Amino acid sequence: MLKHRGFPGRLSGTDFQFTVRRANPKGASPITRRERYRDRRAPDRRADEAFMAALWQQFGDEPFERGNLDAGRLSWLFGREVLPAEEPFDPESYEALLVIDENAARASFPGAFEEDDWA
Repeated sequence: MLKHRGFPGRLSGTDFQFTVRRANPKGASPITRRERYRDRRAPDRRADEAFMAALWQQFGDEPFERGNLDAGRLSWLFGREVLPAEEPFDPESYEALLVIDENAARASFPGAFEEDDWA
């Protein structure tokens, strides 16, 4: 499992996890598309925006390996702002390649693209 050095482990001051410390011996948790409803709590929305900002800061528009990124947090963005970068896509692989859909991400999280706002 690739560890993304320099990527924040969690949203500062919260328990919202962005990365996992070690690979699960039973295999990676699958990435699935989770529905984001309008009535989500503000802290959940802040965590999504901070995670997107960290992804953009780390990877930009280049494909990236899932590695130690948290499957649960990725699932909130998967299928909209974060897309598979390869076919066939294995949602249960630590080596799966993903890419940010910049247009969708900017529309959903405009604050994530402001300089130095992700830390």
